[in-house]
Amino acid sequence: MLPPSWDHHPTPVTALTPDPLTPTRDITHAHFQAGDTVVVLKGVAGRELWGDAMRVVAPSWHTPTDEDGWRLRDATGGAQSYVTAHPRYLVHLSRRCPDCLIHLRAMEDALLARFSDRDELIDCGWYTTTALGQLVHITDLRSGR
Repeated sequence: MLPPSWDHHPTPVTALTPDPLTPTRDITHAHFQAGDTVVVLKGVAGRELWGDAMRVVAPSWHTPTDEDGWRLRDATGGAQSYVTAHPRYLVHLSRRCPDCLIHLRAMEDALLARFSDRDELIDCGWYTTTALGQLVHITDLRSGR
């Protein structure tokens, strides 16, 4: 298994693709701790998964899901350095935990074959950021938000 690519890449090509796993992922708030390095998987880069690497900073209420979330910091900055995200969106980078490795492998199985003939950076279109700085998966969007 190749390590996923978490580096920031040029502007991705958007290829709206259903996310078969993240919306139903059963991961608790306690699975992550302040200081953990995580990735939010967003798509495929060549023959690897791609996403945004961030550091877990502090607990924060995730308004789009009305559940405990985490405040995340993107060390590379960008348009928005801090976001709040639901734990099911996150995969550990700082440690190799079984739950995250299982999710990572399942995402690879679901996506890599689908895009094996494409070399560009592909954003599957799963996430948006609300006006309140909350990272939200498209399945968690509520009408009017």
